[in-house]
Amino acid sequence: MSYRVKISEESYGGLKAELYAICRVTDQLVQSPEPHFREIYADTGQRQVKFTLNNDSVTLEPGILSYAQGRLSFSVVQQQQGGFLSRAVRGAGSGESAFGTRVSGTGEVWTEPTHKHFIFATMEGQDSMLIDDRAYYAAQGSLKLSTHTHKKVQGAVSGNGLMQPRLDGEGLFVIECPVSVHEVEVLDVQAGETVTVDGDMMLMYTGTMNPQLGALVKGLRNAARSGEGFVYTLQGPGQVFLTPTHISAGSLA
Repeated sequence: MSYRVKISEESYGGLKAELYAICRVTDQLVQSPEPHFREIYADTGQRQVKFTLNNDSVTLEPGILSYAQGRLSFSVVQQQQGGFLSRAVRGAGSGESAFGTRVSGTGEVWTEPTHKHFIFATMEGQDSMLIDDRAYYAAQGSLKLSTHTHKKVQGAVSGNGLMQPRLDGEGLFVIECPVSVHEVEVLDVQAGETVTVDGDMMLMYTGTMNPQLGALVKGLRNAARSGEGFVYTLQGPGQVFLTPTHISAGSLA
C-alpha cells in the first residue's frame, strides 16, 4: 500500500503548489502495552506535485499531468522554435515543435510521480529569472514565459545550450532539480563582481546578470592546457543558483 506525505508547499495569489513524498506503508505488530499494529512508512524516493487553483492558471511542462478535478479548463499551448518550454528549447535545433498544457479555473491538478527533486519559488515585482533548459516544470499564468537567446554562438555547445527559458513578472514557479533543495548553493554576486561556472551545475540565475558563454581562457593552446571547456561568466549584481554536488558523485541526498 502506498501513501502520500506532504513535505513542502508554496502559495501565491490563487495558486498553491504542494510537494508530496510517496511512501510504502506496512503494518508492524507491537506487543506493548498490549498487542496492536502500527503503520510504518518507508520513503520510495518518488515525489509528486499537486497544484490547487482558485480562479487561477498554471502552465505545465508537456507530459507531466496525471489527473485533475474541479471546474477546470484545458488548453494546449504550442511552442514553435524558440518556445519557452524545455522540450521546445531542446528541439529548436531540430525544427521540432512542443506543446504545453495550460490549466485554468478552480480545482486540483496532480502531476506524474517522479524520482526527481523539486524547488518551489515565487517572483515579485519586475523580477526575471533564466532557468536551465532541463529544469522548467510549471509556472503560474501570471508569469511571462519566453526564451532568452544568448548572443554568443559558443553557447550552443555549453551545458545549457544556446537558448534558455526565461520567466518575468510575478507568480509562483516550480523547477526540477538534480539534487535536493538542501544541496543548492546560492551565490550573491555584487555589482562589479563576476562568477565563472560550468554550465552543467548552474540551475538558474537572475535576469539582472549579463551572461557570457565561451572558453575559460583565450587561445586553442591555452584552452587545451586548462582542461576546461566552455563556461559561463556572469557579472553582478544578481544571484546564481548552483548544484555542485551532482557533477562528480551524484546527489548526496
